[in-house]
Amino acid sequence: MDARFTAEQEEIRRTVRELLLKRCGPEEVRAAVRTEEGYDAGLWAALSDQLGLPGLALPEAYGGVGCSMTELALAAEELGRGLAPSPLLSGSVLVAPLILALGTEQQRAELLPPLASGRLTAALAVPGGALSTALALTCDNRGAWSGGGRAGGVQARRLGDGWRLYGEAGQVLDGHSAGLLVVAAHTGGYARSRTLLFLVRVGRGDAGGAGVGAGVMRVRQTSVDETRPVARIELRDVRAELLGADDAADVPGALAGVGDAAAAVLAAEAVGAADRALERTVAYVRQREQFGRPIGSFQAVKHRLADVYVAVRAARSAAYYAAWAAGTESPGEGHRGGGERVGGLALAQALEALRVAAGEGIQLHGGIGFTWEHEAHSYFKRAAGDELLFGPVHRLRGRAADAAGVFTGRSGEFDGRDVREEVRG
Repeated sequence: MDARFTAEQEEIRRTVRELLLKRCGPEEVRAAVRTEEGYDAGLWAALSDQLGLPGLALPEAYGGVGCSMTELALAAEELGRGLAPSPLLSGSVLVAPLILALGTEQQRAELLPPLASGRLTAALAVPGGALSTALALTCDNRGAWSGGGRAGGVQARRLGDGWRLYGEAGQVLDGHSAGLLVVAAHTGGYARSRTLLFLVRVGRGDAGGAGVGAGVMRVRQTSVDETRPVARIELRDVRAELLGADDAADVPGALAGVGDAAAAVLAAEAVGAADRALERTVAYVRQREQFGRPIGSFQAVKHRLADVYVAVRAARSAAYYAAWAAGTESPGEGHRGGGERVGGLALAQALEALRVAAGEGIQLHGGIGFTWEHEAHSYFKRAAGDELLFGPVHRLRGRAADAAGVFTGRSGEFDGRDVREEVRG
């Protein structure tokens, strides 16, 4: 394995950073999150048209650039440094690989080119707060998290040649503004209980949408992290299209593969945010004086920042390795043939590093750091918000331990009976 980045990868990092330095400062971020979309539409157009960021990891046959998740992770790291709000995560990292993995050729040809160009935005809607479960980041996703045939969740029933959806999904990333929803719904009752994915076109655009469909209600919700806008989506007898040719697809497997790659991208993004928080704190302690000398010269402050530096560097190594592991597979195909699933573990380490870096930044900025308007709080809220959506850290690590067989001595899910039998033995 060659750990060095290629010239093309370094160029992607450089161009994204230069654009964000010009157009994504703290004031621009505050203005963007208060718009109707929740992001700067002009910046998104620049990222799409000038850099081709939405289609970076999509095949050229569907209008993409043809790179892998590694390049997308490097771009996400730069977005994380500036906490730039954008629909990249919901559309390019979560939805596009699912369409690529499960969609028919007609669905791919119809939906992927506008997603790759950035003209169409998309969101993955799962019931309740089950996003980390659906992506198999914190537990196995082959259960009844989508509804289970009982009240709650989202239910799907066949009606003639089509499908109808009924239910509610909360905490849908960019769900209030997305032109396309990919909805996870339960169907089959008790006899053939399973989760399927459905396409709901809710916006005007290149995907053939005709406005918000009858029976769809979307409400933007208050979130811990304003740069990650979420919405509650209610579906009342909504016409939907099955993603794929039939209802026999391995949806949990596809979601798990996409979840691992998404975790690698999120880890890189969190590392970028942690690195920027550390940079700002180091710059501040070098200029802030106390007792006639910069506070950064005090040994206690040096030790605290050295610990943060080590945590960020370790998290960056884990994130890069996870991105490389995800990049060795074709986009949307998941990890087959014994590929490593290390995205969740890298994400846990990156989120912990971000939380520590942001927390130390607040502390070492002193009184000004504790004011709610200070930028350091934005990084802390990014760590807290991502843990709510994709974690928490201890569950991400627990899932990785179960998959590695730490508690059972073999690879697979944790079974408490194995431990009890060993204790009795």
